[in-house]
Amino acid sequence: MRLWVCIALLSTVLCASADRPAFLQGMIRAGQFVRDAAGGSWDMFRAYRDMREANYRGADKYFHARGNYDAARRGPGGAWAARVISDARENWQSGVSGRGAEDTRLDQEANAWGRSGGDPNRYRPKGLPSKY
Repeated sequence: MRLWVCIALLSTVLCASADRPAFLQGMIRAGQFVRDAAGGSWDMFRAYRDMREANYRGADKYFHARGNYDAARRGPGGAWAARVISDARENWQSGVSGRGAEDTRLDQEANAWGRSGGDPNRYRPKGLPSKY
């Protein structure tokens, strides 16, 4: 009897550690993507909030790069959220602000730099408080 109990427990452990069905793996990956996207959105918001709080001339490219960098480090969902938010922001701002196409192009360059894993400090202006 003890042998059968041991075999049953061992079988349960082996089955529990076996590969999950493809459907379940897909659901887990989708959940991770959504979690990463939500976290990436939060990273983008935090960078925007810090940019508004700092109110430092010439620091916008740094905050664009930092927000995208932080979001992309979370994974594919974070990178996706950063790209969607950055593109939407630049499309909206290009029609509203009078900064022009050159500023939009430079903002998008900083966004792409951060998303690709580049160091956001490349765009950090001198004199920006170390808090940021």
